[in-house]
Amino acid sequence: MNFNFKEIVTASMILFAVIDIVGSIPVIIGLRNKVGHIQSEKASIVAACIMVAFLFVGESILKLIGIDVNSFAVAGSFIIFFLAIEMILGITLYKDDVPESASIVPIAFPLIAGAGTMTSLLSLRAEYYVENIIVAIVLNIIFVYLVLKSSAKIERVLGKNGLSIIRKVFGVILLAIAVKLFAANINQLFEHGQ
Repeated sequence: MNFNFKEIVTASMILFAVIDIVGSIPVIIGLRNKVGHIQSEKASIVAACIMVAFLFVGESILKLIGIDVNSFAVAGSFIIFFLAIEMILGITLYKDDVPESASIVPIAFPLIAGAGTMTSLLSLRAEYYVENIIVAIVLNIIFVYLVLKSSAKIERVLGKNGLSIIRKVFGVILLAIAVKLFAANINQLFEHGQ
């Protein structure tokens, strides 16, 4: 077992920024108002299963459809980039249908285990040991569960301005991650292309 505290912390921070559950609190509260109840346990468990499954089979699925990890990571860097722009500028680029119930869709997928999270997992897989990434996923899912459970309380404590500031800060972190992801993988794409 190759447990490494530094890798766990770094992977946890990246996933924390990408999942952005704190930044999603306004969305979660909006959903709670629309559908009345959020199944926090179900959403958290399903999101964790999706993430761990993708960590192991994601690369095989990509190979099956003829896409290499670098191409996927570059595509993912664009998704993370747009997510960051949304967070920093407070605009909505991604629109979705209003759900009937809020547990698996849209909370587990795509809010928690969305395209940005999937891409980050594959990118982390290229750099870190799997066991460290799994610990990072578990830590994030525990945090996600706590946030889902107490979203109304968090909204009261932080207020609109507090949430907005947190969202913008994580937006900037996410933007930096997107740029790093793009730069790291675009070079390898060109090397493979030659």
